[in-house]
Amino acid sequence: MQAIMKTSEAKGFEIREVPEPAIKHNEVKLKIDVASICGTDHHMWVYDLWAQNRLPPAIPFIAGHEAGLEVVDIGKDVKNLQIGDKVSMECHAACGTCYQCRSDRMHICANTKIFGVDKDGIFAEYAVIPELNAIKNDDNLDPAIASLQDPLGNAVHTILPKDNIEDIAGKNVLITGAGPIGLMAIPVVKMLGAGQVFVTAGGNNLLRLETAKKLGADMVLNAREEGDTIPKIIKDATDGIGVDVLLEMAGNIYALKHGLEALTYGGRVSLLGFFPGSIEFDINSLMISKGTSVFGIAGRRMFQTWQVMKGLLKSKDLQSKLKDNIITHRVNMSDWEKGMTEIHEKRAIKVVMDPFN
Repeated sequence: MQAIMKTSEAKGFEIREVPEPAIKHNEVKLKIDVASICGTDHHMWVYDLWAQNRLPPAIPFIAGHEAGLEVVDIGKDVKNLQIGDKVSMECHAACGTCYQCRSDRMHICANTKIFGVDKDGIFAEYAVIPELNAIKNDDNLDPAIASLQDPLGNAVHTILPKDNIEDIAGKNVLITGAGPIGLMAIPVVKMLGAGQVFVTAGGNNLLRLETAKKLGADMVLNAREEGDTIPKIIKDATDGIGVDVLLEMAGNIYALKHGLEALTYGGRVSLLGFFPGSIEFDINSLMISKGTSVFGIAGRRMFQTWQVMKGLLKSKDLQSKLKDNIITHRVNMSDWEKGMTEIHEKRAIKVVMDPFN
């Protein structure tokens, strides 16, 4: 079969012919209906500092971990899936035996391996994964939407780290960072009854700023233009109170500082963005004295977040917002480099790929 692979410690991927994977007793074989390109894939393609520190032990491997998939074969011990089922993939392969896995925290398994990073992913004609990692979808869910559930799950987990809608309903929310996950968070917090929704993003990607407005943000602030005035602007818009919830998705120290300054006393921050290195800010005044609750977000809760997503995606309005605004480009897997370039040049938000010709 054909597969898009990371084959060297340098920029780029390449398409190679590799054997079709064989299943074990507890695994399912999947046909890729639609795949989507993740920011992680872009980091690996560019081979930036993160990729240089993270990837060499795993090379070569098949990239990719976001997809809408169909079950085409099952191992003898598979219990809950059948041939023909439509599924998405939880990309974290947990060990199942560590302290975290055995205390209902499988999503932060101490021995996690990630499909498409530590082991073969799904940018291919077929893939094999454990039944545990295959999440059954409603039969009528568009495979393109199904392929977005990995990043959508990041957004949902960031929004609801404790699966408690009261953490959002009626609350003012600031989303720092308008990448695909930050943008997906906008219609979700609106669905959950948020009050005012503020979004900040760098001014070098006007497409993302405009998309944030289309998705229903009450105020979109260009961080390049507004700079250090952002906290004051937000407080002025909230009668001096600030926001109740900060969803940090930028991985940018200035975004974090501005967000914490705009956060009200007793507010909550969820940290999803990865920062390029160590950061320094006044933790005493911005977090401790404010009584701030802090959640570090890693992936999706296994498997509570998936159940929340299943319910949210019953909304045709949410599906339409994702399909019409988040998915901006569609290419064939054979043309993966075109899709990757569109992302790199900031002309795309999310690129989905149809199967190899």
